[in-house]
Amino acid sequence: MRYRVRSAVGIAGAVAFTACAGAEDQRAGGTRFTGDLDGMRSRGELRILTPPGDDVGGLPRRSAPFRLERVLAEAFAGELGVQPVPVRVDDYGELIPALLDGRGDIIVAGLTATPERERDIAFGAPMWQVREVVVTHRDSAPITAPADLARRTITVRRSSSYWTTLDALRRRMPDLTVVAAPEHASTEELLHDVATGRLDVTVADDVLLEFVQSYRPELRADIPLAGNRDLAWGVRKDNPELQRAIGEFLAAFNPEAGRPERATGDLPAIRERKVLRVLTRNNAASYFVWRGEILGFDHDLAVEFAKRLGVQVEFIVAPTRAALFAWLFEGRGDVVAASITTRESRAGAFALSRSYNRVVETVVTRASDSLIRSVDDLVGRTLAVRRTSSYWNTAQALLRDGATFRLVTAPEQMETDEIIEQVVQGEYDVTIADSHILDIELAWREDIRPAFAVSDTVSHAWVTRATDTQLLAAIDSFFVAIDRSAFYNITKKKYFGSPKAARTRATTRAARTGQISPFDELTRRYASRYEFDWLTISAQMYEESRFDPEVVSFAGAVGLMQLMPRTARAFGFDALHVPETNIHAGTRYLRHVYGLLEDVPDPSERLWFAFASYNAGLGHIRDAQQLAEEQGLDPTLWFGNVAEVAPLLQRRSVHRRFQYGYCRCTEPVAYVRKIRDRDRAYREAISQR
Repeated sequence: MRYRVRSAVGIAGAVAFTACAGAEDQRAGGTRFTGDLDGMRSRGELRILTPPGDDVGGLPRRSAPFRLERVLAEAFAGELGVQPVPVRVDDYGELIPALLDGRGDIIVAGLTATPERERDIAFGAPMWQVREVVVTHRDSAPITAPADLARRTITVRRSSSYWTTLDALRRRMPDLTVVAAPEHASTEELLHDVATGRLDVTVADDVLLEFVQSYRPELRADIPLAGNRDLAWGVRKDNPELQRAIGEFLAAFNPEAGRPERATGDLPAIRERKVLRVLTRNNAASYFVWRGEILGFDHDLAVEFAKRLGVQVEFIVAPTRAALFAWLFEGRGDVVAASITTRESRAGAFALSRSYNRVVETVVTRASDSLIRSVDDLVGRTLAVRRTSSYWNTAQALLRDGATFRLVTAPEQMETDEIIEQVVQGEYDVTIADSHILDIELAWREDIRPAFAVSDTVSHAWVTRATDTQLLAAIDSFFVAIDRSAFYNITKKKYFGSPKAARTRATTRAARTGQISPFDELTRRYASRYEFDWLTISAQMYEESRFDPEVVSFAGAVGLMQLMPRTARAFGFDALHVPETNIHAGTRYLRHVYGLLEDVPDPSERLWFAFASYNAGLGHIRDAQQLAEEQGLDPTLWFGNVAEVAPLLQRRSVHRRFQYGYCRCTEPVAYVRKIRDRDRAYREAISQR
């Protein structure tokens, strides 16, 4: 059983960091305020206490109330006219003490309103009602009555409401075995450990369990232990105005109505429940998580569309491309936004919006295969595409026109980028891809090339139910409004127009002058403060920005250390274009991630994992560790172990089983290797000088 053991950067470590980081860190919880709503408005901030790991950022795949809860908290801050400021704690047991100490103003953590907690804090209006249920692996012996628990081992956090429920049960059943999980382990992590067999039994709210079962079907709900329990935001008892404002906000929003499992209805119904449900796919074009941020071309457009409608947006990932339309028809979503081509035939139950993107279908082959330049060069070659894709119709048309390649069916669960990977591996000779997908691939890899176009321009559209005419009209108006706008052009370039970064020869400077970059003094200062080697941090900085303090990545990462602004703000840093601030923030964040990896005992190995997490996000690296363990490799060793299996998270058949979903994890693998090699080169250059 693996958990994040209490980090050296724990309670004491957090205090030490605050003390050494200076005034910038006051926003991250260093200063204590206990005033009511007027005080928050005068400060211009609502400090939101969030549980450990909240900054890791999971991938919502379907209705997930606890994800929506955090979106609502930010919307609530907007209603108050203040900035939402996340304040992390090191474990769940610290949430209430941090609130009472004045380190935050509100707890947003799926908190159950129990009599025990109500002795210390007050709760806002209830958001949802849940049942606490016993959870086991589907292949284990079922628990049909409380007496069956006597022969099992139940693991929950001591600070959770589940512990209180089990403690009451233990008074009737003294033989009950209840083990205290680490306080930084989320219920979602405990559920994962039950699914993988590391734990026997745990307890969870039924709504959270339903969400986790969407990617961990091995879990089974057995008997309920408690029912009709309210989940609410926690506030201090001396904050009645804040408590009242929460009640008014939630009464207007009605989060329970915002999460219908299945509901049809046109634009007025969406506005009434204040949530637009977007059906999409987890891939590099539409919807994915990177460095804790949810990204994707369709994602960004849908967020902007929902903003203009004045509603929240919820993304629901369908298991297959075909399921997008079945789920739309069933009312599990309101619109499909997943790069659907207007060439793909749809039944009369659906309607296509105006085009929002135009692409060309292109034959893709290996970079080393220079012989394929036209359709005549496909003689005897194998071309693979999904049968349900528009590419299949294109390939069939080529065959009817006299082409003589062998057309094979790629698995329906494979995304186009996975099929491209199969081409690179030699499983197929060629495939067909839309040019926007190919643009993404070419920005990341050099082992493929576009051979030739096989279509005229093809349009992409969103899809609604044919009966939802007002929603369709609103989407069409939105696409007209953003056409050729700065927002659209910047968003499109962000995903499909980013050229490869130019390479420089920084090691030449090191050998000639003994200087790595113009920022060596700052790098030495902050590397020393956070107990890293400055040459290693310099090697990382080079890989991040090529020592350019003005660079901004496609995802919005800023400056020398390429920090996401939201991550930097959570640590109290704002002016990321200032080199000193950026180096300080990036090095501190690296130490934070390093501290979360104490399940990797060797300090040198832990550093590789920290770099990989800095690059791709800790969640993806956790998934890769779990995958390595499943395959009999050592999850605490990077090179030759976790690095070997991490790229498999690009495959749909693999990543669908893990919490954080799709990851182009060839990137963090290459990133860590380059840092290691550059670090060695710097040391050699300095020593030679």
